[in-house]
Amino acid sequence: MTDAVKAAVAAQRVLIVEDDEAARLGLTELVRTWGFTVESAPDGEAALAMVTAFRPTIVVSDLVMPRMDGLALLSALSDDLSHIYFVLLTAQGTVETAVDALKRGAEDYLTKPVDPQRLRHLLERLSELSAARRENTELRRRLREEGRFGRMVGASREMRKVYNVVEQAAPTTASVLIIGESGTGKELVAQTLHQLSPRATQPYVAINCAAIPETLLESEIFGHEKGAFTGAYERRAGCFELADRGTLFLDEIAEMVPATQVKLLRVLQERRFRRLGGRNEQDVDVRVMAATNVDPATAVKSGKLREDLYYRLNVFTIALPPLRDRKEDLPLLVQTFIEEFNQRDEKSVKAVDPEAMRRLEAYQWPGNVRELRNVIERAVILAKGDFIEARHLPPLASERRVSPASLAASSEVTLTPGMTVDEAEQKLILATLDAAGGNKTRAAEMLGISLKTLHNKLNRMKQGA
Repeated sequence: MTDAVKAAVAAQRVLIVEDDEAARLGLTELVRTWGFTVESAPDGEAALAMVTAFRPTIVVSDLVMPRMDGLALLSALSDDLSHIYFVLLTAQGTVETAVDALKRGAEDYLTKPVDPQRLRHLLERLSELSAARRENTELRRRLREEGRFGRMVGASREMRKVYNVVEQAAPTTASVLIIGESGTGKELVAQTLHQLSPRATQPYVAINCAAIPETLLESEIFGHEKGAFTGAYERRAGCFELADRGTLFLDEIAEMVPATQVKLLRVLQERRFRRLGGRNEQDVDVRVMAATNVDPATAVKSGKLREDLYYRLNVFTIALPPLRDRKEDLPLLVQTFIEEFNQRDEKSVKAVDPEAMRRLEAYQWPGNVRELRNVIERAVILAKGDFIEARHLPPLASERRVSPASLAASSEVTLTPGMTVDEAEQKLILATLDAAGGNKTRAAEMLGISLKTLHNKLNRMKQGA
């Protein structure tokens, strides 16, 4: 049992409901030895009376009991199933009734006589899910209280530094240069700066300099008069004109050709511009923010970014950290995206289950927050229940396929003379699980065995521990 599972188990309260006294006492003591806090009741009515005081997170109930049976107890607890997991114990002949119980909200069922290992595995899995639910509630609270700043999400030290600069820069009219890898959320910073500024009620206009052909970029930024060039059939306002009294965000500024950079610098200095093909200049009041995913000093040195424009834009610099350097923000970001896509797609996903979260945390996210958002969008669409599971996640680009042979040769798996085959196999399995970020399905694929076989081997390892 991992430390995470032990912690999850220690936080769980299990209520055993069984009318047979010997079976009730035996189950109670067995579950208690696994680290759970346990109480018991002889029937459904007694269990229902205990729920408020004991506050169980898991109820394990027999189906056939006097006074109130298992199905009646399940119905009575229907309003509490958002925080209680219900497991039904049933004889072989009543499996159809147990399936009906699953439709009513029970989490699972076990046939009697109960297999202790199956029960333990189920309780540990439910403990992890309960911990994920509890973490989900905490994440919602943190998002409300401390995890957001404008449209940005994160409570890490790195993001708090960003918030501090944004807070200082927002009330001013100074230009801002936002630096960060693709997908780190540079435009979100620009939007937040605009929303927190005195210009919040005025236009916010964004343009990606890398997405527009250089022959059209100047027209997009400054506008043009009718007949200014072939195809200019009418006058068109540019971004500066559209953003007057508001904010203009120029993404990927280093992709702008030097000739257009010169004209941009002039507008920033003189606050006047002329449409392409026009004769008259017009005043403009625009706050300019720019962003780049390359090191600006390197861009200046290579000639991609004019040095004078760089210094004119660089009144405030905001450097966004990549997601791999603020992994502690991952749960907050995941929860934010789940809520976004729940609302958009009318879904009711509550959280990410522990195995899937371990896989997300093990990944390095070269595409940063944008990549994470896309992954969660897909997972929310695929998820059918309360949780996003590992199977709902796509293959992640930087996950390595590791063969058993390469693992055995690595420093993570050390084989010594005299070691038994079972000991070597255990080391290989544990190293593969680690390489797979805890994802058992992926680990089984890497080992070339079925998932069922891997579970059986893991169970034997637990029994031998």
